[in-house]
Amino acid sequence: MRKIIYWVHASVDGFIDGPNGEFDWTVMGPELSAYSESLDKRVDTLLFGRAVWQMMVGFWPNAESMSDDPHVASFAPFWRATEKIVISHSHPGDDWTSKVVGADEVAALKDRPGGDLLLTGGAAAAASLTALGLIDEYHVAVHPVVLGGGRQLFTDPGQRHNLKLIDSRVLDGRVVVSHYQP
Repeated sequence: MRKIIYWVHASVDGFIDGPNGEFDWTVMGPELSAYSESLDKRVDTLLFGRAVWQMMVGFWPNAESMSDDPHVASFAPFWRATEKIVISHSHPGDDWTSKVVGADEVAALKDRPGGDLLLTGGAAAAASLTALGLIDEYHVAVHPVVLGGGRQLFTDPGQRHNLKLIDSRVLDGRVVVSHYQP
């Protein structure tokens, strides 16, 4: 069975974006980029909640023309070539969306043959999939910034979910990445 891997960046105070939705505080150094790329190599499907999708589709289709960052140059072709599924009941789809599903339909995606699925960012989709017991791995990159507000890492998970720490490391001398399993 395929796994669902949750990969998310958070601030020290537990937010995934700033008070005004800003996501300009992450720093993708070479070690953090390599970690991210190691997750990409395991997957053939990208999962997004609607809010994260809207941010992603506004940047990644033409990312190389907007940034000369090495991480962008590496990830953009992968993003464009990989199946992209949006978890939403309100997203109508667009030219870059492969499929739109409800959270309750994600279990069927795990049963399909293929590589793992990577849920990138997002709080509501992660909380829904956590509540359904569908996330197999959590990879949380904590950046050394206090945002003072924004969307919390998990939006109303509904109940306690104890996780097992598999690995934790400091990357690029500044970002702590922890890998957990349920």
